[in-house]
Amino acid sequence: MSLMPYLLFAFVASITPGPTNILVLTNSQHFGVKNTIPAIMGGCITASLIVLISGAGAGEVLRQFPLIRQAMSWAGVLWLTWMSWQLYRAPAANLSEKTPHRFTAQAAALLQMVNPKTWMMALAVVSLFAPASIHPLRDIALMALWFLLISVMCLMCWAWLGKAVNRVFRTTVAMVRFQRLMALCLLVSAWAGMLV
Repeated sequence: MSLMPYLLFAFVASITPGPTNILVLTNSQHFGVKNTIPAIMGGCITASLIVLISGAGAGEVLRQFPLIRQAMSWAGVLWLTWMSWQLYRAPAANLSEKTPHRFTAQAAALLQMVNPKTWMMALAVVSLFAPASIHPLRDIALMALWFLLISVMCLMCWAWLGKAVNRVFRTTVAMVRFQRLMALCLLVSAWAGMLV
């Protein structure tokens, strides 16, 4: 395996905006970076385990049984639609006593489990970058570990961005507008995945 192309792929897959990134940003905005770390770890560990499981062969089930993949897609998009509605109607972060639901480690892990894009990304990783060696499981485990490290760093960047949002948007009106924009981005990212 050539490490640099794989690391670049893992970076791009982790840093680009998607449902998990947006939820990490808004959770950090509401609850702070420290309280967002469990969600980051839950999502990243689960995604890395999916890379490992796909490399071990279980990810092939999604390729062979499109009905399972479709059911996962609908479960994921409906859940993200509900979460975007919750974010859209939430009061401004840090400017109100009421706060929205926290994005927990369990929720982040579940999001990765039902997201077929995560499984397809893992299958792509394994098919493109898995080396043909005498120790394939060890090499897949190293790939999963590298993916974990890179994805944690990328999602921490999103969490720090969420903290910075509170400094940039100082009024309640500006904060609510930003949160609604993020809710719409979450909704679009969820439904765009269904259309591709």
